[in-house]
Amino acid sequence: MMQNVHLAPEEDEDDLYSGYNDYNPIFDIEDLENDTGFQQAVRTSHGRRPPVTAKIPSTSASRPLGTAFGSKATLTSSMGRPTTGAIQDGVSRPMTAVLAAGYTKAAMRGSSFDPLGQARGPAPPLEMKNPDSSEEKIKQLEKKVNELVEESCIANSCGDLKLALEKAKEAGRKERALVRQRVQTSTPNNINIDLTYSVLLNLASQYAANEMYAEALNTYQVIVKNKMFSNGGILKVNMGNIYLKQQNYSKAIKFYRMALDQVPSVYKEMRINIMQNIGVAFIETGRYIDAIHSFEHIMSMSPNLKAGYNLILCYFATGDREQMKKAFQKLIAVPLEVDDDDKYISTNDDPHTNLLIEAIKNDSLRQMERERKSKAEEYIMTAAKLIAPVIETSFAAGYDWCVEVVKASHYVELANDLEINKATTYLRQKDFKQALETLKMLEKKDSRVKSAAATNLSFLYYLENDLAQASKYADLAVNSDRYNPAALTNKGNTVFANGDYEKAAEFYKEALRNDSSCTEALYNLGLTYKKLNRLDEALDCFLKLHAILRNSAEVLYQIANIYEMMEDPNQAIEWLMQMISIVPTDPKILAKLGKLYDNEGDKSQAFHYYYESYRYFPSNIEVIEWLGAYYIDTQSCEKAIEYFERAELILPTQVKWPLMVASCYRRSGNYQKALEKYKVIHRKFPENVECLRFLVRLCTDMGLKEVQEYVTKLKKVEKLKEIREQRIKSGRDSSARSRKEGNAGDNTGGTKGEKLSAKLKPLPGTNEPYESSSSKEIDAAYIDPLGPQAERPKTAARKRTEEDVFADEELGDLLPE
Repeated sequence: MMQNVHLAPEEDEDDLYSGYNDYNPIFDIEDLENDTGFQQAVRTSHGRRPPVTAKIPSTSASRPLGTAFGSKATLTSSMGRPTTGAIQDGVSRPMTAVLAAGYTKAAMRGSSFDPLGQARGPAPPLEMKNPDSSEEKIKQLEKKVNELVEESCIANSCGDLKLALEKAKEAGRKERALVRQRVQTSTPNNINIDLTYSVLLNLASQYAANEMYAEALNTYQVIVKNKMFSNGGILKVNMGNIYLKQQNYSKAIKFYRMALDQVPSVYKEMRINIMQNIGVAFIETGRYIDAIHSFEHIMSMSPNLKAGYNLILCYFATGDREQMKKAFQKLIAVPLEVDDDDKYISTNDDPHTNLLIEAIKNDSLRQMERERKSKAEEYIMTAAKLIAPVIETSFAAGYDWCVEVVKASHYVELANDLEINKATTYLRQKDFKQALETLKMLEKKDSRVKSAAATNLSFLYYLENDLAQASKYADLAVNSDRYNPAALTNKGNTVFANGDYEKAAEFYKEALRNDSSCTEALYNLGLTYKKLNRLDEALDCFLKLHAILRNSAEVLYQIANIYEMMEDPNQAIEWLMQMISIVPTDPKILAKLGKLYDNEGDKSQAFHYYYESYRYFPSNIEVIEWLGAYYIDTQSCEKAIEYFERAELILPTQVKWPLMVASCYRRSGNYQKALEKYKVIHRKFPENVECLRFLVRLCTDMGLKEVQEYVTKLKKVEKLKEIREQRIKSGRDSSARSRKEGNAGDNTGGTKGEKLSAKLKPLPGTNEPYESSSSKEIDAAYIDPLGPQAERPKTAARKRTEEDVFADEELGDLLPE
């Protein structure tokens, strides 16, 4: 009873959450798999129920529905019509809503549900291509042409220009065969125009790369004249470039202008580049006004460094000072578009940020920025050096104007470099005073500039042989910038000049640690090791330097000299031969080769190189003497006369050479000429004993009356010689006694006077002739500007040859820009 009793609510208000727990059993799908009626409907309803007709009496149909509790319930639609898929009087209603899912009338004929058509089985295999078909042959040929074009481009990028041209020609042949096949098998409209264009363009480019300009121009003409190629007119730029290389500037300008007319205005950068080429062509032809118009247009539309620099050159050629200044200001106003160095400096301790900065600090983009900045600085420095002497009344005023303009731009750091360049310009003009003043003004600048200025000051004082000042400024440069290899090299040079080779080597090593490419430090280190007799280490230094400077004659000579000091003449000869290939006219090196071959016993090779040395420098007494002696040894005294006569012309105060000429006449049997030569020698050197002896012998053999006269003169000269020798001997004894008495007694003044008089006694008077009995004594008596030839020390000459062949200075001094 109570279950049918419902209490009325105290207040008549709706429940907000009512209806949420109501459950319609039609949505119960948990037991559909076990519902027999539903499964039968799914399997049999498709295409097996007759269409709905008016014969169905009832508007409401019912069917048992399996619920979650397994009971069957009859469902009717809300409109009173049979539900879709319901069975009414044994007739199933068609499920028209699922036709799109693949239900068709074929199911009514006994076919199963197969919306994906899996019952049909696998697809039939694809038809095999017929390789003999014309279309397949055309496709393969087209593919081969593309491959050849790619191979040609790759070979060009690798530097193999010959192979690139061969591939391009082969691609052209195959492309023409392809066109013929297409014409024969189908309509000409199917021809691949883009392929033809690429083949012709690549062929023309390869002709130009191989400097076959006529063929390249003909190929470009084929492209340009073909109206089917829409962009062929742009290639007139390439034709203009070829004419520019051929120095046919008028045609180059013509084609550049034709290309400029055909390039659309939207291609701004291409038009600017063509205008720049036109300006360069005008410069080459000397039409500077036309070139100025081109570059001014570029600087107004899209300013760049190259156009600005060329504009300065044009104004410099026309001599317009004011326009040069304006063009220089435009040049330094060109935006560089590179990041500041502060971007690559870490401002915090974040490891991720630091790692990122390290990664981008030296990447390819950063290197490109450095190259761009370096190129801009090079343009500005070169332009400043060019216009500074002419824009003002004086060179210094012009440089000062350039410095002030640069200081007001974003190239501030170049101002100090310009000041240093100003000093080096003074050096080239040999105005050392102004150079010193300019460099000393930079001593109070920042450390980098101070170091550069001090380095140059040290170099200047070193050239003036003022080693104290050179060492002072070298120390200042090193203290300002310890990592400046030029400063360390100059410091090493000053220490080397003072003879402290070990310490000099340390400075050179430190310079190399800071900059391994500092060739001056490496060269000087090798010289230092030679001084220390550490030949193996010196050889290592010069071999490393040879790997850097392949064509340096100085380095090759040092290597050869070290091998000679190591007593390895074969290696020395080999390196000197390499040097001769670089400096084939160096007479000292040719003479050195002759000497080495002579020591090895190869007289023919020695004669060849001595003769070549004489041919390039016929005033080397050692070479002349060797050649004369060589002809005497080979019994060709007549040929030796030529060389001894030249030696007589070079050293007319030495009696040795005319005596050799007379001896050659005597050895060859020409006694009359020998007698005449001896008489000439006697008149010039009347006290020469050897000449008088030969005169006596020749006159006796020839039965001449003058023999008694020469015998009397000979006796007189020999007696004078004996008296002189006694005087010299007594003078030496007196000097020795005076030294002993000076050491024993207190009166040193008298002893010194006796020693001085003893030294003056053997010297002849002003009008008294010198006398000598041999060529050695004549050499000692007569002053020779080169020193006594017979007793000239070989070691000094060898030292000069080994260490100072190519320059007066032994060390490779450094003057950094």
